Amino acid sequence: MNWKNLKAPFKALVIIAICAVSLWQALPVQKKIHLGLDLQGGARLLLQLYPTAEVPQITTQVQAQTREVIDRRINGLGVAEPSISNIGSDRILVELPNVKNPDQAEQVLKQVAVLEYKIVPMDVMQKADAANSLLQQPNLNAKTKADAELYVSKTAYEKSGDVVYSGKDLKAAQASYDQAGRPDITFQTKNPAKFGKLTSANLQKPLGIFLDHRYLSAPIIQSPIYDSGEITGNFTQDETITLANELNAGALPVSVKIIEKETIGPTLGKIDLVQSMRAAALGLGLVLLFMIFVYRLPGLLADVALAIYVLIMLAILAVSQANLTLPGIAGFVLSIGMAVDANVLIFERIKEELWNGKTMRAAVRVGFQRAFSAVFDSHFTTIVGAGVLYMLGTGTVKGFAFTLFWGTVVSLFTAVFITRFFVDVLVDNEILTTPELYGVKRSELGIFAKAGASA
Repeated sequence: MNWKNLKAPFKALVIIAICAVSLWQALPVQKKIHLGLDLQGGARLLLQLYPTAEVPQITTQVQAQTREVIDRRINGLGVAEPSISNIGSDRILVELPNVKNPDQAEQVLKQVAVLEYKIVPMDVMQKADAANSLLQQPNLNAKTKADAELYVSKTAYEKSGDVVYSGKDLKAAQASYDQAGRPDITFQTKNPAKFGKLTSANLQKPLGIFLDHRYLSAPIIQSPIYDSGEITGNFTQDETITLANELNAGALPVSVKIIEKETIGPTLGKIDLVQSMRAAALGLGLVLLFMIFVYRLPGLLADVALAIYVLIMLAILAVSQANLTLPGIAGFVLSIGMAVDANVLIFERIKEELWNGKTMRAAVRVGFQRAFSAVFDSHFTTIVGAGVLYMLGTGTVKGFAFTLFWGTVVSLFTAVFITRFFVDVLVDNEILTTPELYGVKRSELGIFAKAGASA
């Protein structure tokens, strides 16, 4: 038994295997395919990184460090499957699907979160505590509020001693409650001996805790503290969670500013998803009917190949864990058009060969061969364009480029392999080879050859 006899069964097994693997990867679709922010709701934030005195230049390493800190902070908020990516050399795109509190996420991203400890003079502690108490009072007059805010945010820090300990020396921090049931933060030190020496040398003195130079509290050191301690202040429960998260994540190496923000509600996203899927289904249905109406049997076979194409694309989206966005659906539908376009070129070429007087088997063989260069060139240029768009694009542009790239690759495969296999099986076994089934009337067979002979 030679390869000619084994070729058709082998191709059939390959197609069956591809379909089986695609089904296994893609089902259930609602769990395997991840939707983008524009389809499920969420927040998209574009961050600009700015140099500081300590970091005068934004380098690739600085950008990577900033991404790492942001990633830890966002994960601390409990956001499921956040997407954090570099944009150029000095920007970071943060996408937060189904985020419950976009304002909290925004605040967490912007804060530098530098924790410092200072030995605070007793009078500074008293004035700072009084200022904090004033800021908690409602209906405070503007001048009193401004004076209290200035003392807490700047003056207390400046009138205290040198920094004796910092947040980078902490091992971990957790949101908790003090003995009175008030929210506070417990922490563990990296170097218990260092912290023990500090607290032993300053017994009965206030240890001021400052976050980004802002006075939080100044508990009196009652006894030496070695491996763990507490950060107290006028915190809410959410504030302790956020602060503990920031301390665990560390400080941002540079300052950041949100230069673009987009929030999409889940209701609007659901509407967009339903409408886009209806449009895609309508477009696909019209294409299927068109192929059958114009190209008859080959059109039906192309429709079967197109169904396999859709299945493979769903599997690619599931395996790559890419987020399907509205532009992504547009790229998906556009690549369906590419797949149909390839079949149109091939089938028209087959019809021309039949008009030239060739047999059905020869027309199919020559038609696929001569159409291949045009099909390949059109697909290759689209693949290159989509690849460049994916590498240089940002946000939802990447979603469009991703589905267009892989959709075009798969459409090329289905046109020259799967559709060809279906047609070859019928023609080689002389099943359904009537010319009318291929869109050519019997009276039109060899019409080009006859016209050339008469000329």
